[in-house]
Amino acid sequence: MSQATDQQVLGRRGFVLGTAAAAAGAALAGPLAGTARAAAFGWSDDGTHYVVDTGANLVFKVRKSNGDLASLVYRGTEYQGYGGMNSHIESGLGSSTVTIRQSGSTILVSVTHGTLRHYYAARSGENHIYVWTNKADTSVSATRFILRVKAGLFLNDAPDSYTYAPTTIEASDVFRKSDGQTRSKHFSKLRVIDYDYVGWSANGVGLWIVRSNHEKASGGPFYRSLLRHQSADGGGLYEILYYGQNQTEEQRFGLQGPYVIAFTDGGAPSSSLFPGTLTTPWADSLGIAGYVGAGGRGRVTGVGITGRNPSYPYTVGLANSAAQYWGSARSSDGYFTITGVLPGTYTLTVHKSELAVYTTSVTVTAGGTTTLNTIAIPSSNDPSNASAIWRINDWNGTPSGFKNADLMTYAHPSDVRAASWTGNVVIGSGTETSAFPCYLWKDVNSGLLVYFRLTAAQAAAAHTLRIGVTTAYANGRPQIEVNGWTSAIPSPPTQPNTRSLTNGSYRGNNHTFTYSVPASAWLTDTSQYNVLKINVVSGSGTTSYLSAGTAIDAVDLLN
Repeated sequence: MSQATDQQVLGRRGFVLGTAAAAAGAALAGPLAGTARAAAFGWSDDGTHYVVDTGANLVFKVRKSNGDLASLVYRGTEYQGYGGMNSHIESGLGSSTVTIRQSGSTILVSVTHGTLRHYYAARSGENHIYVWTNKADTSVSATRFILRVKAGLFLNDAPDSYTYAPTTIEASDVFRKSDGQTRSKHFSKLRVIDYDYVGWSANGVGLWIVRSNHEKASGGPFYRSLLRHQSADGGGLYEILYYGQNQTEEQRFGLQGPYVIAFTDGGAPSSSLFPGTLTTPWADSLGIAGYVGAGGRGRVTGVGITGRNPSYPYTVGLANSAAQYWGSARSSDGYFTITGVLPGTYTLTVHKSELAVYTTSVTVTAGGTTTLNTIAIPSSNDPSNASAIWRINDWNGTPSGFKNADLMTYAHPSDVRAASWTGNVVIGSGTETSAFPCYLWKDVNSGLLVYFRLTAAQAAAAHTLRIGVTTAYANGRPQIEVNGWTSAIPSPPTQPNTRSLTNGSYRGNNHTFTYSVPASAWLTDTSQYNVLKINVVSGSGTTSYLSAGTAIDAVDLLN
């Protein structure tokens, strides 16, 4: 499809994702919603479901046998369900104990399935459903809530859809359109830190999931996972807390939420529902298992951070085995504050973009503020500060700037828009970074060549060469050759054991490979180019883009 045609399509069909900075909008389509209003706030039992009327424009049903959200009627139009399936945790819990009670202006539906507890809450006069999930152990494999939405109400041709992509090119979840562009529910572009809500808007109706604070999720602020999908069958909106794909941490257990299903008159959901803004004092006395109100939480405040590179944003994260939090450091002085933290001792990590450059330990108490004096990042903690003969890209924990790097967060490597994955690099050309592919695979572009010259003094000494990676697939790691010298094969670092490079994520565990290159490896003729060859080695993986591979952060040769 041509660019002009794409724009015409998006004039009729589109999507909206909420980000921390702004909402990205597009024009949309779908049948007109009904105008019938709900009746008085309250609930009833139709024998199969608990029927909850919010007293506004929303009526929803929860199935009594399994806790599924079985109906979602807004202004008289049913939005829930496709393919005969309801909305639920995972693919449905199965037989569960479901109860309901009203407490003043709140109705709470409680679902018990083994050790898992799940809750839906409605507030009088609101077109929202507040949702909590308490996963106590691994008896439920992952923690994913999917809101299934009927076909035809919201359509889009964005990266996270496959409505117009009939050809399957990988597994059963990556597709290619006839114009060569790729689509997948994995291609969200966004990290958790980048968005507050996800959903669609059409014809005066917006349907959204506002994410929770992800304190019981895994992967930190830079994790990417499913946010939504669209197909001819219908759409799905997700709250992913633990998905088991491209994970860098063990899963956390306990109560997570609320995340909010919100209807609007087409606009973005209210910022009062956003993580970090939402307060729920009305839920303090509902008896939700694992619930900790604002009074039982603390905060961490840092007066500043020195040693920062002003070219990059800095994020401060807190993490332990029970919870995770993060906040942005102020660009002017590095001030940060992280609120709503459960009591405990945490590892505090300062990230330059996505690269950890400082860690310490902090303890948080209920109702207290832990104040930290100015954090000074040692110069040696940032690899960009090391003196280098040459450097390709800057060290920031991401492949940003390399060839195809941005595209890979919302497309498959085989996408027609991707520049060639092959091609060599010449130091001093001015295109060292833009010509260097963000990913290297054993079966695609292993053997990349980098040409560079050395002065006589440089060629007379041994040097350290560094290659930084952000993740790897199938234990792919770089082995190097310099002219006639070959390095040992390095051991593979710990990385996620699932797909990553082909489903929109470069996020794994940042790792630096170092190679001690002897003086004997260099050419003594300073007019000639030395040749660095970077191979990808591994005994795992299959072929093409599912062969062993790795994502690159930076490459440099130190003085």
